[in-house]
Amino acid sequence: MHDIRAIRDNPDALDAALARRGEAPAAAEIVALDEARRAKIHAAETAQAEQNKASKEVGRAKASGDEAEFERLRALVSDKKTEVANMQAEAKELDRALTERLMTVPNTPLPDVPDGADEDDNVELRRHGTPRAFDFTPREHYDIAGVKPGMDFETAAKLSGSRFVVLSGAVARIHRALAQFMLDVHVDENALRETWTPVLVVDEMMRGTGQLPKFGEDSYQTREGWWLVPTAEVTLTNTVAGLTLEAGDLPRRMVAHTQCFRSEAGSAGRDTAGMLRQHQFEKVEMVSITHPDSSEAEHARMTRAAEDILERLELPYRTVVLCTGDMGFGATRTHDIEVWLPGQDSYREISSVSVCGDFQARRMNARFKPEDGGKPQFVHTLNGSGLAVGRCLIAVLENGQQADGSVDLPSALHPYLRGKTRLTAGGTLA
Repeated sequence: MHDIRAIRDNPDALDAALARRGEAPAAAEIVALDEARRAKIHAAETAQAEQNKASKEVGRAKASGDEAEFERLRALVSDKKTEVANMQAEAKELDRALTERLMTVPNTPLPDVPDGADEDDNVELRRHGTPRAFDFTPREHYDIAGVKPGMDFETAAKLSGSRFVVLSGAVARIHRALAQFMLDVHVDENALRETWTPVLVVDEMMRGTGQLPKFGEDSYQTREGWWLVPTAEVTLTNTVAGLTLEAGDLPRRMVAHTQCFRSEAGSAGRDTAGMLRQHQFEKVEMVSITHPDSSEAEHARMTRAAEDILERLELPYRTVVLCTGDMGFGATRTHDIEVWLPGQDSYREISSVSVCGDFQARRMNARFKPEDGGKPQFVHTLNGSGLAVGRCLIAVLENGQQADGSVDLPSALHPYLRGKTRLTAGGTLA
């Protein structure tokens, strides 16, 4: 959420930032709401002062025996009390309307974020690894012989409908090994604190990280009102909601492996084959809560942590910075890491690492006390996939596939598979 004082002082800056995102101007509407709210608060305070003054005079009129003045003043106090209550209610409603409007305005991109309309305008930062040259036509993951026995879309459709999968046997074990490997690297080598969180959250948690009120259709809500988390970003980031931390407690670096749930609203017809785009999936999520002065360095650190997982798995990838038109709602800069999928002959996103500045912190009221003892300030928040487990499984299977339908598995996974190194064409580990 944006600082209303900053918008009040420089409305053109907000509209210029929104224009870079391809969004319509919003400052005039926000400022008008703010002015109406402040005017109503001032009017209520003035009426309250008049009520208080009349209340004091009631006693004096009663003591002097002036019954007519006493009745006039008593009626005035009653009228002012009603007037104050009405004005306070109107001010509260204007405050609610202002907050709701601010909640729908996306974050402002950093100056170095490239301008653009969509993914075609994203800018590549670097590449790692060379896509393997196959002496046969590589298949997509679900068409590899050794994968088919352990990746069942028909049973999943019977159980739950489209965009679900049942993993079993060796494929399920590789999927589990990938998550365990990622967690171990992040905890043991990247100094992230392993955290286990609920996957059901209340409205306020989704509002805190920006999924509500604007993007409710992208997630699932239970009859009891809980939301199924689209990512552990929601729970990990909100662990500091409403808190005022000590500066010495920063940064807080966390990682969680969770189920994630997305309705995929607006993605009809996209990636319907295989398990690239699912309603239920697993992700290892990284979140950092930092001092404002260190969030830029933390963004680079988190991006590198995600890239390192791919390098250890011997997977070619490229890293891009998203343009203004392709950035997520809460981000002020995003690095996407795209892994090479030979079955599609293209790079596909496997991680987004975003720095959000104080945008989420304002929504959550998450602050820290400066070491110099000054006024509490908002923390900065960052989040990133480290990595999406299902998509990583796809990449491992497609990049390691052999002509006979078997799959050579990366050495980093061998210890997690009791020394097994291959998925055979028959669907077993060997």
